[in-house]
Amino acid sequence: MNEQEQFKRHIAFKLRIGDILRGKPLIVNEKFSFLELGSKRVVRVNVVCNIVDKYESEGDRKFLSLTTDDGSGQIKLRAFGEDVGRFRDFGQGETVLVIGLLRHWNNELYILPEIIKGLDPKYLLVRKLESEKEKSTSAEPIPRGQITEVRDKILGVVKNSEENGGIDIEALKTNLQEISPEIIEQEIQKFIEEGIVFEPRPGKVRYLG
Repeated sequence: MNEQEQFKRHIAFKLRIGDILRGKPLIVNEKFSFLELGSKRVVRVNVVCNIVDKYESEGDRKFLSLTTDDGSGQIKLRAFGEDVGRFRDFGQGETVLVIGLLRHWNNELYILPEIIKGLDPKYLLVRKLESEKEKSTSAEPIPRGQITEVRDKILGVVKNSEENGGIDIEALKTNLQEISPEIIEQEIQKFIEEGIVFEPRPGKVRYLG
């Protein structure tokens, strides 16, 4: 069994690009092994995204690069040799479903596609809602003794961002990496419902007090 066939046995996790980029690549003997994402060990992914840029090399060494974006981040799809012909017809502006293997080269994660399939753009929203529902049901509850500490940390960062007109939730997750993104999203939603913070625009929060 070759490497490609072996990896095809791994689950293709349904993920958003931002989730992939938050993961930790495990490199063994200078070779990518898997992406550590919470309790998951991710080798294959299933992503719905837009193609925002395309590059194809000229000459004998065939190479195709498609830059994709799903609103949570960007990641490249890279095809080599004979696979270039399979994916050449996809271009900028298309919404696609991608199933492929994660790879890591030159400090960058990319996807080696196995399947690329055109989709209606509405599936970007469908995938976003699927992801949010899964996170809301899978997040581990905060131990009772830590709830106040976690809420104070989150609210403290929001308060300190007032002079900049608030803070993006993604930036909040980056600043508080010791707290899971799922917990941060849950607590921000509670703060909104309690009237402590508000969203001047989707994905950004400000302190109300």
